[in-house]
Amino acid sequence: RSPVASPQVLEDQYSPSRWSRRLDRDTIIDVHLEVTAAGTERARASVQTLLHIPYGSGDGEKLDIYFPTNPSETFPVLVYIHGGYWQCLSKDDSGFAAPPLVSQGVAVVAVGYDIAPKGRCCPAEAAAACVAQRPPALTFVLCLGHMDAMVLQVRRSLVFLMEQYPWIRGIYLCGHSAGAQLAAMVLSTDWTEFQVVPDIKGAVLVSGVYDLEPILHTYVNDALNMSREVAQRNSPMRHVTPPGPAACEVLVAVAQHDSPEFRRQSQEYSQALRAAGWSVSLLDLAGVDHFNVIEKLSEDRYLLTQVGRSAVPRQ
Repeated sequence: RSPVASPQVLEDQYSPSRWSRRLDRDTIIDVHLEVTAAGTERARASVQTLLHIPYGSGDGEKLDIYFPTNPSETFPVLVYIHGGYWQCLSKDDSGFAAPPLVSQGVAVVAVGYDIAPKGRCCPAEAAAACVAQRPPALTFVLCLGHMDAMVLQVRRSLVFLMEQYPWIRGIYLCGHSAGAQLAAMVLSTDWTEFQVVPDIKGAVLVSGVYDLEPILHTYVNDALNMSREVAQRNSPMRHVTPPGPAACEVLVAVAQHDSPEFRRQSQEYSQALRAAGWSVSLLDLAGVDHFNVIEKLSEDRYLLTQVGRSAVPRQ
């Protein structure tokens, strides 16, 4: 639980744009959108791709594949899960990190999911459609854009990859901010009901939120409309279990100029994983903020690019 009690302080702590030393808070988000979109456009122009592949029936249930430059019969895949506080950005802004990886024989998959505020409420006329999205293990109605649905969609995307592309030689997760929470929830998945166990070899979690309760009374929850029960159910910190036989290595990365709360969450989540028996490393990246900590993955010489690339065996 966050030691910060004041609502205004929580608003500040969970407003990443207020902590950058590069740009003012109104400018930095626009720049982030421009940088990731332009980087993705460059990647699509220079890399062999399959775009907008549906892995489910939801509008957002699509993914993009960026193939290795010189692919072999099998190759590893890095699955990127975008941030945006679960209510902005998309897979169409998520290919910027592909070039340094595909040149080394690693495919990159950018996963889309239905963001809020689609799931802010579930009126009666939408309920029938939502029920079709509900797996048998859930006893409640699931609406697209709801936090439960976003977590489920990311899990389903991995099942789809395993079923449709048997040439995959290991999945490596990478999530930023909200995407790090979604990737971390994947690590706590009971795959029994899916009847497929994705071959997850590693996870890189960048500047994530691993306990959702502190954001319940901030502006972030205006679109999400999470209850405390939903926040607890989808907080990776509350679902750390001992690693299974096929457990992967986890890298938790945080920016020097992330807020103290973001830094605390990364530290405490990495400690919780380690205490449960996971192989986990905490990487504190100097000189970057919440936004360029992930933007710079397009750069070959960036430390996180090099660390991530060394963690994924080449084809």
